[in-house]
Amino acid sequence: MRKFFRHMGTGTLLVAGLLIGSATQQAFAEDPFIVVQSTTSTQNSGLFDYMLPIFKEKAGIDVRVVAVGTGQAIKNAGNCDGDVLFVHAKSAEEKFVASGGALKRSDVMYNDFVIVGPPSDPAGVAGSKDVVAAMKKIAETKSPFASRGDDSGTNKAEMQLWKAADIDAKSSSGDWYRETGSGMGATLNTGTAMGAYVLTDRATWISFGNKGDYKIAVEGDPKLFNQYGVMLVNPEKCTSVKAKEGQAFIDWLLSKDGQDTIAGYKIDGQQLFFPNAAAVNG
Repeated sequence: MRKFFRHMGTGTLLVAGLLIGSATQQAFAEDPFIVVQSTTSTQNSGLFDYMLPIFKEKAGIDVRVVAVGTGQAIKNAGNCDGDVLFVHAKSAEEKFVASGGALKRSDVMYNDFVIVGPPSDPAGVAGSKDVVAAMKKIAETKSPFASRGDDSGTNKAEMQLWKAADIDAKSSSGDWYRETGSGMGATLNTGTAMGAYVLTDRATWISFGNKGDYKIAVEGDPKLFNQYGVMLVNPEKCTSVKAKEGQAFIDWLLSKDGQDTIAGYKIDGQQLFFPNAAAVNG
């Protein structure tokens, strides 16, 4: 290849460069894409790997996902580093919309949080459906608890539960309470390694491959409900936003086809997310 270029004249190289550049521009033009700021749970659970190829085949739009904690995803969207925001901390999302960072927020799907723990169950919470009482027992017995500590949607939910239990868990940081500052998968790995309880979304837990002898200890409390929302980053504030393509993705998610696709994602026969756009948004 190098010999080939050495024998080409300057004019030929210029023409070749223009042709390559034109071909590259054409390829990009034929392959529109959007950037979605989202959570680690939608990525780590495998939902996007399942869902996005279906959307691309139907709409011809590639979706590139930045998977971080919800807090960071909202910050990224506020910095105009994305076209669509798809996260799970409703109050924070509504504040973002109210601030003008995004347009209308819509519910998309839900699942729930669970607390997983070791078979020894040092806090004696296994089988509980009262998450606040379980959190109190964990704190009272100073049983190890691994927290994401990253301002993610899961971490926000955890903090609300500690508040409801009237427990200042952060004051015990470094003792029985350990903050990983990591995503859900990494926190689960840390928790299982140290014999700690962990609050996780059920979808990530189902897809998590390093469970060992860990099991769900606490589940079924309405306080563990986990709602996901989607919104278009405000194109008037962020002029780089691909509003047409981004809205097309949102419209598909909220459509019957998109909702059926979400419901169809299962692992070992277990449904990970439950669509509720029609129920909430009419």
